[in-house]
Amino acid sequence: MNHELPILVVEDNDEDFDMLQMTFQSASILNPLYRCAEGEEALEFLAQTGRYASTGKAPRPGLILLDLNLAGLDGRQVLERVKGDRRLKSIPVLVFSTSDNPKDVQSAYANGASGYLVKPVDLPRFERMIRLFKEFWLDHIVMPEDDGREVARG
Repeated sequence: MNHELPILVVEDNDEDFDMLQMTFQSASILNPLYRCAEGEEALEFLAQTGRYASTGKAPRPGLILLDLNLAGLDGRQVLERVKGDRRLKSIPVLVFSTSDNPKDVQSAYANGASGYLVKPVDLPRFERMIRLFKEFWLDHIVMPEDDGREVARG
């Protein structure tokens, strides 16, 4: 159902991103993956500005996986900006973080996160979580469609 939607991963840790990519492949998740390693870069991607101003370099994602602990503009600020932008707020954002701090969880949901996933530290749990993510978010959930409006270029 949602197997062609681009997924934007906002993750600064190369090892975490590599594990995510590998696990997506083993779970047969074929969605195109795009990665931004910094919060500011993610906002440029979403607005199609800066290094992403070229047409086609930054398609509108159908889902965002967002790490909270990023250098510079952190994931909390990215989430607030995405959910505060009328053109982007319909994109589901799943926080994907090592933090299980109740304050982070509460803040994420208060700021519009669609879900909060704590990154498992061992591979079998990580693989199981990704399989469940696929089954729920990509096989069953009805995602909002791009409403066709152009993203404003700054």
